[in-house]
Amino acid sequence: MPKPKKERILEEAERLFAKRGYDGVSLREITNEAGVDVALVKYHFGNKQGLFDELLSRRAKALNRERSDALDAVLERHDPAPVEEVVDAFTHTLLNKVVSEDPSWRSYFGLLAQVNNNPDWGGRAMSKHFDPLVHRFLDALKRALPGCDEADLYWCYHFWSGALTLTFADTRRIDGLSGGLCHSSDFEAVHKRLVPFISAGFRALCQKYEENDREHH
Repeated sequence: MPKPKKERILEEAERLFAKRGYDGVSLREITNEAGVDVALVKYHFGNKQGLFDELLSRRAKALNRERSDALDAVLERHDPAPVEEVVDAFTHTLLNKVVSEDPSWRSYFGLLAQVNNNPDWGGRAMSKHFDPLVHRFLDALKRALPGCDEADLYWCYHFWSGALTLTFADTRRIDGLSGGLCHSSDFEAVHKRLVPFISAGFRALCQKYEENDREHH
C-alpha cells in the first residue's frame, strides 16, 4: 500500500535537510523527490519553516516520552540516582533509535546535528522541543551531585550535547583520523564509551564540591 503523500513529503524533507541543511534544500526539490505537487506543502504545513518544525516535533515527542520513561525507571530504583544511570537513560534511547531497523532515524539525528549548529535559530528550535525534558535530567543530576555549582552542571550538559551532535552527525572524520581503527557509524562502540566519558566530566567538575562536603563531615 502506498504511503500517504504527507508522509512522503516528511520523509524526503527529513532526508534532504539532514544531508544539506535547511538553506540547502528547496521545497521544489522535496516535492520532486516525494512525487507530489508543491502546493501540498502549503496545504499541510503552510511553508518551508512549518514543514521543518513538523519534522522536529513529530520525532521529538516520541524521544522525549521514551527518555522520560527511562529516567522514571532509574529514579524508581534509587533517588538520588548514580550519575552514570542518569546519563545512560538520556543517551541510550538515542542510540537504540540509530541502530534500529528504521533508517530514517539516522536522517533525523543528522537533522538535529544541523539544527544544533545553526547560530541563527537552532538554539530556539532545540529549546522549544527539548528543554523541558533536559531540565528533568539536570534536576536528577543535581540530586546525584549535591553541592555542585549549577553553572558547572549546565556547562557539562552543553559539552554533552555537543558530543552527541558530533556523534550523530556521522561525519566519518574519526575513520580517517584513526586510520580505520574507529568508525563514526559504530554506535555500539559509542555507547560503550560515551556514558563513562560524560559521567566522568560531570564528576570531575563537581569533585571539588564533593571533597568539600567530605571535609565538613
